Amino acid sequence: MNTKTWEVRFSHRAAKQKGRLPQSVQDSLLALATDLELSGPMQPSWRNFSKMRNKRGEYYHCHLNSGNPRYVAIWTVTDNTVRIIEVIYAGSHENANYRQLD
Repeated sequence: MNTKTWEVRFSHRAAKQKGRLPQSVQDSLLALATDLELSGPMQPSWRNFSKMRNKRGEYYHCHLNSGNPRYVAIWTVTDNTVRIIEVIYAGSHENANYRQLD
């Protein structure tokens, strides 16, 4: 196992979105950020985790809760060498703009 951790950053937009989430979803997002830091971008234990297909770069997403409204997080690897992950979206599934990632 590689002992070097990943740096997890939040884009300006995602940082603003995080503050608007219900507290339980914020807690889930914090837990996800911790998992990303320790294990990297692949998070198969998270609900509905997937590597997003047909996107330039490495993009991933998962659900932060069950029930309605459904909240999701989207993150990308910005630097594999230095090991940096950036959370670029944290919000409702309905408002996630997956096309923007192309």
